[in-house]
Amino acid sequence: MNANELKRRTSDFAHMCVKFALSLPKTQLGNHIRGQLIRSATSVAANYRAACNAQSKLSFISKMSIVVEEADESEFWLEFALEEGIVNKVDAEKLLYEAHQIASIFITARRTSQQKLKSQSKKP
Repeated sequence: MNANELKRRTSDFAHMCVKFALSLPKTQLGNHIRGQLIRSATSVAANYRAACNAQSKLSFISKMSIVVEEADESEFWLEFALEEGIVNKVDAEKLLYEAHQIASIFITARRTSQQKLKSQSKKP
């Protein structure tokens, strides 16, 4: 998957999470989860775009770490809403799957970048 495809995928994920979050009940808990999920899911897309424009390998790795953290946090809020029984199980599970896939993709990309950076620093 290339950078443009990943930009599209993370953006689509953010849009799907926003729509999902807006469907949460208008309760104190629903409002809290809505804000947290919107923030974390949109941060996935925004930080991946920032990683693509990183000025150094270290900056790229740092941004990728944020993407991983925010994808994992999105997964947490989706799980939490599901456990609280305030969401449609089918819709939540689709987003949970995508959050997990995105996190896995970026964990692998970060690990590869870290290994490349480490091997470059060992060269005389």
